Amino acid sequence: MSLKTATLRVDRKDLKCPPLEEVATVLSKGLQDVFSQVSVEVVDCPDLSQQPFTLARQGLGGKTALIESGGVPFLLPSVKRDKVYEMKELGKLTGLDSFLMIGAGAGPWPFAGTNAELMANLAVDGDNVDNQSRMAKVNPKDNGCLLEVLPNTETRHALLGNLFCCEGKPGKVLKVHCRHRIGEDDFVTSLRKALASHYKNEPVGLGGTFLLKEGKARQHVMPDFSATPLHTEEDLNKWLNFYVMSSPLIAVGTLISADPGLDLRVQHFHSFSHHGEGGHYHNDTTPNTAEYLGYFNLGQSVIRVDAPIETHHMGRD
Repeated sequence: MSLKTATLRVDRKDLKCPPLEEVATVLSKGLQDVFSQVSVEVVDCPDLSQQPFTLARQGLGGKTALIESGGVPFLLPSVKRDKVYEMKELGKLTGLDSFLMIGAGAGPWPFAGTNAELMANLAVDGDNVDNQSRMAKVNPKDNGCLLEVLPNTETRHALLGNLFCCEGKPGKVLKVHCRHRIGEDDFVTSLRKALASHYKNEPVGLGGTFLLKEGKARQHVMPDFSATPLHTEEDLNKWLNFYVMSSPLIAVGTLISADPGLDLRVQHFHSFSHHGEGGHYHNDTTPNTAEYLGYFNLGQSVIRVDAPIETHHMGRD
């Protein structure tokens, strides 16, 4: 079962959409403090359905929106198991009947039988679904990572989600290529901070995908729900399972430069691979060899679904 979207509170706000060329200049300037080699261009989107990205549609163009459903307060300090959302219905909140949805969230625990990380990657066209989403679980036998592809019939996520919804069409996108990390911030944070520094309180949202081409990354996978409440960041970090995972890793998610009063998670990316590893991206662990290649588009609006009434800011990094 999943919650009926029509019964949930839904808030919408338009986002600032500067020219892509302007955003490319802003990002290029900001990223130079974090990476020794930086290239940011506006290009025709390559076919992202092909290797190495393997998205469910080829582009990031057409109508776009950032969708945030639920939130960390539905997981911490204690889980709200009834918070399960149907991504096909979330996508239709954009007014689209045909769309690509990619991003980060909690996996569908009723299907998985346990808590899990979700890497959403599905194309919906009316009643037809091409679901290439992944789910990462903790292997109870050895505490390793188990990565699975979800079937077309399982299009839910639980608890929290940060999703980029678009028509999946060809079009102009931002191409971001960085090598050799010299700053402390991770790739996603460096993108967000560059936008926030320039646009201040004007919210600019990005969604898309990036590839960690070289190096390794620190990522976590949530184990099954905690039997005791998790009240602090220390409690949370003791509960999570952290791993060092190998490239290539394909990450999907969203970020926004400023929260326009919707209690948003300002950045959230999960990665999957074709070698059995995946999870919540934190940062690379090999700054000297790290290489990132990303393709992003602007979100024209943000749609906030079922925001928790009782909220907190724990566990949002």
